[in-house]
Amino acid sequence: MGSSDLTRRQFLQHGAVMAAGAAAPGLLARAAAGKEKPGWTMRLSTSSIHYSKLPIEEACKRIAALGFEAIDIWSAHAGCPHLDDVLGRLGPDGLRKVLQENHLKLYAFSVYTGGYRKYAELLGKAGGGVAVRGSAGAAKPTELTTRMKAFIESLKPDLELAEKHNSYLAIENHGGSLLGSVDSFKAFVQVNTNPRLGIAMAPYHLQGRGAKVEDVIAIAGKQLFFFYAWQRAKGVGQLPGHGPTDFTPWIAALANAAYAWYVNPFMHHEPAPDVMSAALAKSRDYLKACYAKI
Repeated sequence: MGSSDLTRRQFLQHGAVMAAGAAAPGLLARAAAGKEKPGWTMRLSTSSIHYSKLPIEEACKRIAALGFEAIDIWSAHAGCPHLDDVLGRLGPDGLRKVLQENHLKLYAFSVYTGGYRKYAELLGKAGGGVAVRGSAGAAKPTELTTRMKAFIESLKPDLELAEKHNSYLAIENHGGSLLGSVDSFKAFVQVNTNPRLGIAMAPYHLQGRGAKVEDVIAIAGKQLFFFYAWQRAKGVGQLPGHGPTDFTPWIAALANAAYAWYVNPFMHHEPAPDVMSAALAKSRDYLKACYAKI
């Protein structure tokens, strides 16, 4: 298709994919370099909050030792100290050093507590990445599009910062939030035209609404910037390979969507570090088995 045939939205969505590929080296570049066969490659990250009782240096060591390629660093949700510690003690140079020593890439900052603006400069100077945050209060179905437009409009100052600091914003879905229902995903994708704004998908919350996760992945398409490999269960059952959900259709849907970022196994209320590491190791192997099936 020639550039003259592209609609404005198609052009912007295409730009978002290319930008994502620049921030997180993707499949086409690897294939062109002869490093991988053409096709979709699953890459794994996980979140520092799984080791919230440990210093960020130790969390990075644990995550790297498990073979994860990248890390999502959390601000003070549920008392996680990591991002504020990096901001106040390590700074961007110190963070880069810790990541380099552990051969980890910086994927994301989760800024549910504190907000993106507090950490925008740090994220940019550390190399850039995705900032994950929530949306707003739920809307009535008749008000959904109007509310979504207003919400995305309200993000303009943050998106200007993201442009300045070579970063992206990903809005997470949650129960009882503006981005929560299947229709709200459709509204978001239709309204959003900014290549630095996308979605952080939490299947845990979609399952709570009875939504089919693979269908929502298809709706999000190229606007999906973050994927929590997270199921609705208790304890470590939230992790892939522990609870009842078959993740293979989700991984297949990510492949069909040419998802350009990382698959991030996740849970809340983490157990002790050694138990957490064993649980994540099982999830890592399980996700690789799901990937092999597709």
